[in-house]
Amino acid sequence: MVGASLTALQSGRVMGANDRIGVAVIGCGGRGLLGEVLQFSKESNVEVVALCDTWKQHRETASDKVKKSGAAEPKLFVHYQEVLASPGVDAVLISTPDHQHCTQLSAAVKAKKDVYVEKPLAMDMKELLSAVDTVKRSDRIVQCGTQVRSWAPSAAGRAFVSSGGLGKLFKIEQSRNGLHPYWDGEAARKVAEADVDWKAFLMNRRYRPWNADQYAGWMGYREFSRGPHTQFMAHFIDLIHFVTGASYPDRVIAMGGTFRWKDARTAPDSIEVVLEYKEGFLVRYNSTFGTNTNSFLKFFGTRGAMDATRWNDPWVISGEGLTDPDRIAAGAKIPEMPSTPHMKNWFDCMRSRQQPAAPIETGYGHSVACIMADESFLRGRRMVHDPAKRSIHEG
Repeated sequence: MVGASLTALQSGRVMGANDRIGVAVIGCGGRGLLGEVLQFSKESNVEVVALCDTWKQHRETASDKVKKSGAAEPKLFVHYQEVLASPGVDAVLISTPDHQHCTQLSAAVKAKKDVYVEKPLAMDMKELLSAVDTVKRSDRIVQCGTQVRSWAPSAAGRAFVSSGGLGKLFKIEQSRNGLHPYWDGEAARKVAEADVDWKAFLMNRRYRPWNADQYAGWMGYREFSRGPHTQFMAHFIDLIHFVTGASYPDRVIAMGGTFRWKDARTAPDSIEVVLEYKEGFLVRYNSTFGTNTNSFLKFFGTRGAMDATRWNDPWVISGEGLTDPDRIAAGAKIPEMPSTPHMKNWFDCMRSRQQPAAPIETGYGHSVACIMADESFLRGRRMVHDPAKRSIHEG
């Protein structure tokens, strides 16, 4: 058995057009990645061969979903290390709490697995650089889970901006609000200690006695997830990078705190972030939990505005508010563009060995922005990115 495990770890087979890809899902919670795999399983010749989660109910529910799809029953694991040593696993999807992403990504790449890893890629610069360098030293196909860039309206918006449709871009804003923090719904789940491997969940965090709220509502605790400026904002920032061609911000400043929902959780329920880019535009991100109003996403240029609030629907353009004769004409629309679903793109790239839609460099970009915002929030200082040194500092 040990020999078989070593063989699995040391091999990384190249997929032919007719080879079945064996996929394992590490983290079987509510992100819906398993459903996406099953959606494209026949078209992409993919089979879910293993499921891994530290909570028994997650494993069993995910297994039932696979079996109901008509596929064979997958193997079930508690520990990701067992998945990586399991024969037949060619690729893994990492959809675990934020503090586990980099550790599991690096281990999977070293085990010669292709990887789809959820956002945010990293929580601090040390783990970010280690994971990025591990990937870049390998020949593995790594897709970061910032799937908004793979939606058709995003491709159309990018083409419109790059063609000069908005003129000179100078400001981008998103306000993403909710009546309650997004972690409240997760925290409401009833989880029994007997059904969980608590130490495996904590991973590299300080040990403490079982805490059901920290397990179920981990998104609300900064040890495991920093807050909306690293969860929600990661998608927004990656979309900005995709649309504009920028890689990371130069300077970032943030302020926030808990103003409405005061409880044991430590992630802020309200935060404002301003990011400056060398490409010549300013970005503002805001989340406020306590109201369902005033959510939007807009791009502003010298020819008008592009409204991407309903970002999976066609974006709306307008020259309203401008007097320049070159402003966007009334009734103008963004030409549609084709796109490939993010998950299918990853499957396709595993066969072609071409870089996917969101390679590791994009994970570096959104992580740098999120880490700068979090450090500014903590320190009360503006943070500066040094791309040559791959570091951030006050300034």
